Amino acid sequence: MRIGTQSCLSRNPSVRYLITAALIVVFVTLTGNQRANALPAFARKYGLRCSACHESWPMLNYFGQKFKDNGYQLMNDRDAPIWQNPGYWPVTFRITPIWHRLSTGKNTEDVYSGGVATGASTQTRITSSGFDLSGLDFHTGGTLEKNISFYVLPSSDPTATFHFETVMGRLDNLFGSPWLNLKLGRFELDNLLSEKRILTLTGNGGIYQLYHFLPVGDGNIMGAIGDNQLGLELLGHSNDDRTRYSASLLSSSDGNVNLVTTANAYTGFFTASQAFDAGRMGVQRIGAYAMVGQASTYYPTAGGVPIAGAGIGNKSFYRAGFVGQFYFGQHFDLQVVTQHGWDNAWFGQGYGNAIAVNGNGAAGCITSTGCPANNVPGTVLPTGSQAPTWNGVLFEPHYVYSPQLIFIGRYEVLRMSRQANGAGYVAPATGPTNGFAGPMPSNLGNVSTYTIGYRYNPFMTSRAGFAWHNEYNWLHTDGIAPDGTALNVSELLIGFDLDF
Repeated sequence: MRIGTQSCLSRNPSVRYLITAALIVVFVTLTGNQRANALPAFARKYGLRCSACHESWPMLNYFGQKFKDNGYQLMNDRDAPIWQNPGYWPVTFRITPIWHRLSTGKNTEDVYSGGVATGASTQTRITSSGFDLSGLDFHTGGTLEKNISFYVLPSSDPTATFHFETVMGRLDNLFGSPWLNLKLGRFELDNLLSEKRILTLTGNGGIYQLYHFLPVGDGNIMGAIGDNQLGLELLGHSNDDRTRYSASLLSSSDGNVNLVTTANAYTGFFTASQAFDAGRMGVQRIGAYAMVGQASTYYPTAGGVPIAGAGIGNKSFYRAGFVGQFYFGQHFDLQVVTQHGWDNAWFGQGYGNAIAVNGNGAAGCITSTGCPANNVPGTVLPTGSQAPTWNGVLFEPHYVYSPQLIFIGRYEVLRMSRQANGAGYVAPATGPTNGFAGPMPSNLGNVSTYTIGYRYNPFMTSRAGFAWHNEYNWLHTDGIAPDGTALNVSELLIGFDLDF
């Protein structure tokens, strides 16, 4: 990985100069550190410093996690809405203006001669840069009454197309016990390493690849544990929040509303963790998670169009792994997530998605090339089809120089242990396939990626937050380039992450 970094930077002098300039500015600004206060929405209510709940916003520390586990309550008289100042409105707006440079290798490009396309093509690297915007988030949450809380997050893409990222209500401390809390709606799964509070912003570095990985050609729409899901969650914790558990029952629809996808299958997501005091090293936490469920592979059609909400032919899948949050004194911590994944052979052959393939709608599609594979009656898997399996690990270290400055790193590796097309596989003469005529290469779809960056907060008050964000991501995926070799994508991003 070091060799890859050096070669990438040495080929791009502008990247090297930008990073150097950014680091110089950081060291200059360190001399002007001010006192840091809290993130706006809840900070305005309780008047806490941001460092009370965050290592660096939006990432939570243990106190912030306990506040969230308690249903956004400190468990005192100030929790009740009737106590609050009428001028308080629990809303935060967040958006990020940025400059970024994106470089993608091995793009297929037409060859021209005399202004006319020759029909031939070549592979080139495409590099683009410019100023841009993130989407806009409207965060609102809090208590409706003691032990009754809510969270609503309308969110848009950069073109102002809105959807509901989060909508949920909670009943907290049922029967007076912190072990019984109930949540209903569309919400983030209870991952100890939260993707919705991720500290990175690039296209590939701004998500956890481990949370979204699918084998090449796989059609399982429910495999992404990083996506917000629709369902019911029971969660609980000890009074000091050292012991935590959660159990969720989810519609196998990947959070899609109106029952347009799988509407007759459910998935369970389970977590448990235990924290312990390691003395001067800090409080450590270890835990485990499992996602186990079924999703549809057959969608009855009318006039060739899949009938919304009619999915049947359910097949199984699971994801499981361990998590760890390790602190090494006041400034350094390391978060680790592992994963073992398994999808039924039907998913491996491209079945499971009635909505779109490569962005194309399903209207008019049954089993033709480029349309969603549909497990209609009589469909038989090709000889040699098998359940794909894989393993992955994520390491994310943080160095918190102060509540106003954090350095971030991440390294993720995902490796296929069994491909969907095994020895002896021969694609059927007719009907849907996952696009491969024979056995898949053993390394097809393997991912290696790293991200480095930092966030500097010149100020944070109870009314607003502002972070100067700098980040670089490099992503390597085996076998997906047009010529069947590896594809490399890199991105450099500089921006202002602001909320009010």
